[in-house]
Amino acid sequence: MALRIWASSTANALGVSCASRSHLSPAFSLSRCFSTVLEGLKYASSHEWVKVDGSVATIGITHHAQDHLGEVVFVEVPEPGGSVAQGSSFGAVESVKATSDVNSPISGEIVEVNTKLTEAPGLINSSPYEEGWMIKVKPSNASELESLMGPKEYTKFCEEEDAAH
Repeated sequence: MALRIWASSTANALGVSCASRSHLSPAFSLSRCFSTVLEGLKYASSHEWVKVDGSVATIGITHHAQDHLGEVVFVEVPEPGGSVAQGSSFGAVESVKATSDVNSPISGEIVEVNTKLTEAPGLINSSPYEEGWMIKVKPSNASELESLMGPKEYTKFCEEEDAAH
């Protein structure tokens, strides 16, 4: 892990970028040489992802976000049955570096929360797109998805954001 952090910091300092490498796998691309951006997801500029499967959308924080946060030690998620609004905070992620609000990329009714995160908050680090999902929502406005970025746009956004820092 320390080597990965050093390599990531070094790559950023040198301005090295590893844009999408389609020959690695069609299921994902690499950004910042280390952050994974998955196809089939939509991304918010606040670094949350959403995956729609039928009438339910799963939401979590991106690999890029967890990479910048460092080791996640606590996760706050809402209760099922409540609602979320696009761009509004629904929970928080606390790491060894900082505490960050988590914003919903879409509006809707919370139908499920990932209770595993209470006992194992590190799932956000080890599996941000699978085991580390945070909430599942029944979207109330499907057109909100159109305002989110696709994988290529999000990769470019992260590269530009990192270059500015």
